[in-house]
Amino acid sequence: MDTARIVQEINAEIARLTSARNILTPSNSRTHTRRNTKSASIKRAIGTKPANRLSPAGQRRLSDLMKKRWAERRKKAAAKTK
Repeated sequence: MDTARIVQEINAEIARLTSARNILTPSNSRTHTRRNTKSASIKRAIGTKPANRLSPAGQRRLSDLMKKRWAERRKKAAAKTK
């Protein structure tokens, strides 16, 4: 088959599919899906509370570690002031 003929057939198929899409899609709703999805996800993210990613056991462990660090800081600060 000739490459020019192949390109011509591809262009005809594109024209046919574009025509079918225009018939099936209302003319006033030609928005990009990506923009709609992005704005919807942003709106959803603003209105929701962030998920807690630590388990209760992990939260306790982290709490204990931070309390230990703060206690060490207080000891160092007290030692400097003496």
